[in-house]
Amino acid sequence: MERKELEAQVISMVAASYKRDAADLLMATLFKEDLGGASIQMVALVSEIENELDVELMLADASGCATIGDLVGLIEGEM
Repeated sequence: MERKELEAQVISMVAASYKRDAADLLMATLFKEDLGGASIQMVALVSEIENELDVELMLADASGCATIGDLVGLIEGEM
């Protein structure tokens, strides 16, 4: 899968999990500062990523990602 395609898919999943408009999200969007998400949203996001992209992510690793771009990089490393 191409990086741009992966980025678009992850942004779509983040938008759904955090109830945001995908058009407002960037690779530089910060999870804590910009999205203010609770850990339950990250749990749901990781579960969706694992199901949709067929990768295994450690919740602790995903939670350690500061930005959406960091998360995409983590996913790429697992593919």
